Amino acid sequence: MTTLRHDGADTRAGTTRLLLGCGVVAGPLYLVTGFAQAFTREGFDLSRHPFSFLSLGDGGWLQIANFVLSGLLFLAMAVGMRRTGSVGRVVPVLTAAFAIGMIGGGVFVADPAFGFPAGAPEGQAPELSWHGVLHGVAFFVAFPALVASFFVLARKWSGPWARASVAAGVLSLTPLPFMGTETGTTLLYGAAVVAWLWASAVAAKLRSES
Repeated sequence: MTTLRHDGADTRAGTTRLLLGCGVVAGPLYLVTGFAQAFTREGFDLSRHPFSFLSLGDGGWLQIANFVLSGLLFLAMAVGMRRTGSVGRVVPVLTAAFAIGMIGGGVFVADPAFGFPAGAPEGQAPELSWHGVLHGVAFFVAFPALVASFFVLARKWSGPWARASVAAGVLSLTPLPFMGTETGTTLLYGAAVVAWLWASAVAAKLRSES
């Protein structure tokens, strides 16, 4: 009986580590895939176009898959976080909301605008489509949930990890006053690098402790 309980605990711990490992991979995967496309897609300008626009036009399927796969990996991470029991209930829920928002951002594509892809309006789309609206909703669910999780984690941790989590949250918020401008778009990329990599670093920390 003791052996069975020990084997069951080992299996649960291994599954938890696997789920958290999905989160370790998710951040770098999303960023590397996104930037690789940004530097190779004709007409794409990092100072004007967010990653969402990569879902449009020829080759858009790759960014759609990037959104959905990364979202699924972060969703697995949320399950792993819940299984550890070390970060409470709120952080896994916020992480799951972020993951679902990412999946939604892939399923519901943005509207063409700012000259991308070729033939798109030079400014904002004159009228938003239903999927463009839902894409915006997905973003405004995902990103705030992720940033909120950083501040909640900071309250649960102490020392360097707590301070780093606060810093990641604050840096992730810096684009907000500039949204809708080229400066805001550029800062958004910096915020994305910080936020996605910190999420993966959190997964790595919890995985090492599980």
